[in-house]
Amino acid sequence: MADRSPHPRRETASPLPLPDRVALVLQGGGALGAYQAGVYEALHDRLIAIDWVAGISIGAVNSAIIAGNPPEKRVARLRQLWEMVSGGLPNFCLPPDGEIREAAHLTAAAAVAAFGVPGFFRPHLIPPQFAPKGSMNAISYYDTSPLFETLNELVDWELLNHGPVRLSVGAVNVMTGNFIYFDNQDPHWRGKIGPKHIMASGALPPGLPPIEIEGDFYWDGGMVSNTPLAHVLDHMGGDGLLFQVDLFPAQGQMPRQMTDVWSRQKDIQYSSRTRQVTDNFLRRHREHGLVRKLLRKLPAELRDDPVVKELQELNHCGAVNIVHFIYRSHAWESGARDFEFSRATMLDHWAQGHEAVEGVMCKGDLIAQNIIDGKSSTFDLDRPDHLKEKKA
Repeated sequence: MADRSPHPRRETASPLPLPDRVALVLQGGGALGAYQAGVYEALHDRLIAIDWVAGISIGAVNSAIIAGNPPEKRVARLRQLWEMVSGGLPNFCLPPDGEIREAAHLTAAAAVAAFGVPGFFRPHLIPPQFAPKGSMNAISYYDTSPLFETLNELVDWELLNHGPVRLSVGAVNVMTGNFIYFDNQDPHWRGKIGPKHIMASGALPPGLPPIEIEGDFYWDGGMVSNTPLAHVLDHMGGDGLLFQVDLFPAQGQMPRQMTDVWSRQKDIQYSSRTRQVTDNFLRRHREHGLVRKLLRKLPAELRDDPVVKELQELNHCGAVNIVHFIYRSHAWESGARDFEFSRATMLDHWAQGHEAVEGVMCKGDLIAQNIIDGKSSTFDLDRPDHLKEKKA
């Protein structure tokens, strides 16, 4: 049996045995964030209690609603958000695929570009080229004050900052280019998270304005890293189960037209970081395992050596399993899919997230056995009825 951390498995009503820490990691991706809400709903339905949520951009918004509400209210609050932001366009009955569906998709995205999204952002009354230099109007196309009001309506900030769920959201400093995590349980960051921190994580230029926090200005964390996976892994501290929800697939088809190029470019740009982090995680766990085996072979007189003790401490890590959910785009979706907020598309994204969890968890015996045995792996449903595992 593999080495175990000192953290016991939690007592839970879930049929899946849960380790000491269960995290939900949410990428940025605008309108695709409804897929994340569907994933959370399915995990909630299966009584899988999340105690750490980490997000970038729209993932930060979903994360704040989860951390800032008691468990029994979270799904309703997420649904309230997504019904609000998709309420600006009628819910037409559309064919599941084909040219009509693609045309409706592009028309809905154009409407968002022209008129904004209810409860999220709206166009500035004065276009940037006519606004005074140095003003927020001059460096962005939209006003995000509706999102400030929405967050205050849907999030209990006292619970978010002092409740049991850890929250981490990432943003980048406009002036220094440095990436920062606003984390309600990080001893090195002692502030309180409020609506501006969540808005900063999703302030994607040039559409949305930077957000000022204590004299510094921040943009969307996805400009540097679109997934907070590395932050969670670096601070896990024991046995863990991570549900990583990606909105842009790393693999895709060769583009055939310019709209395909736009779509594929976004996929590669925003998915590559996740692939790099998971590969590094598995390699590091393999290396640590080899070092632990070597240390156990040392003669007794060397085990109290300060260098050996330091090496043992550096290699003290728990077993971590990562379950990877990846949104798979429809043929009719273009590079505009992250700002297409129609009701029909939102419902489709939500349903896909729910179905993705069902597809993985019905084969959860592999994941459960890893948790029981103290092993580390990554899992994803690379095709229907096939749960792919990469072992550490």
